[in-house]
Amino acid sequence: MGIVDAILRQRRPVLVGALIVLLHAALFLLVSGTVSLPRMPVPQDTTFMQAELLRTPPAPPVEPVALPLPKPVPLPPPPLPKLSQDNAPVLNEDAVGPPGEPGTGGAGDGVPEPAPVAVAAAEPSPAPVPEEAPPPPPAPEPRRYKVDVPPPAKITMDVARVDADGTRWSGEAQLMWQFNDDSYRIEFEAGIRIVFTRVNLAVLTSEGALAATGFAPVKMTEKRRGRALTATHFDWAHDKITFSASQKTVPLVAGAQDKASVPLQLAAIARGDPAQLSGDIDIQVGEDRDAVLFRFVVVGQEEIDTRLGRLQTVHLSRPPKEGSYRSRLDIWLAPSRGWYPVQIRNSEANGAVTTQTVNNIALTDTGK
Repeated sequence: MGIVDAILRQRRPVLVGALIVLLHAALFLLVSGTVSLPRMPVPQDTTFMQAELLRTPPAPPVEPVALPLPKPVPLPPPPLPKLSQDNAPVLNEDAVGPPGEPGTGGAGDGVPEPAPVAVAAAEPSPAPVPEEAPPPPPAPEPRRYKVDVPPPAKITMDVARVDADGTRWSGEAQLMWQFNDDSYRIEFEAGIRIVFTRVNLAVLTSEGALAATGFAPVKMTEKRRGRALTATHFDWAHDKITFSASQKTVPLVAGAQDKASVPLQLAAIARGDPAQLSGDIDIQVGEDRDAVLFRFVVVGQEEIDTRLGRLQTVHLSRPPKEGSYRSRLDIWLAPSRGWYPVQIRNSEANGAVTTQTVNNIALTDTGK
């Protein structure tokens, strides 16, 4: 056993070397294709897939980053132009008031003056002296009329009213005026009949004096259906009109009237000179809350039917004024009946129309 072991120990390195040589030879044959690996049987329904590697698209070009521009250097201000005397502004002292005195609470008191503006290569020009403002033009005087107040009378009228919805009503109206010395009183009532009852639509009274301009009212009261009684006061000593239904105060114009005296004042103008019924006839009229200008225009001559027969009349109309005041007033004066108003029509803003047509004129005092 000892000899065999010795022989094996001597041959082991040789065997190991031979084995290594054989492995290298087999590997070489495999690579060169001489020796191939065993092939596995391919099934009949096997599907082969072919994969193709796509090229990676090129990266988009990188846009250059815009660097912030440097801030612009401000240019020096242009020199101020010199104002000539012809271009100097003119101030209205009535509008801006007197200049303020230092330390007296003027407009610039306690406000620091602005820093002077440097003008390159320019001499400071003196401040232009404003010219004196021309005086405001005088307000146009109201048109003056020659008047002849008609004699006191009692005029009764038939009332026909059509509401906005078409409902018709009938009734009676009465315009009566009288005077004592230089004072007068006018009463006007208009109502409609409902079954056996009479309902007043409006009751107006006017009290005042007779002047060179005609009727000069001092106080008017008005009571309308569904409204409280109101009073309008004409203060001729202080030239103002005040109202119980508002806080307004309106300057009083010569020849001003109230709603009760307007028809008789138009009669007085026509009696004074019929030629005055031309162009616009402007009358300031005090109402329950304000005083407005009634501008009458002459529509023309018309013939109307009345219980007194067919009467030739001159038709005057105050058309609706654009804005908040939309009512209309038409008055027909009859020259053959002393220029008394023989028909009055009120067209209200809501569409209702009330027409009053004379049926009798009774003189209560010939007066003149």
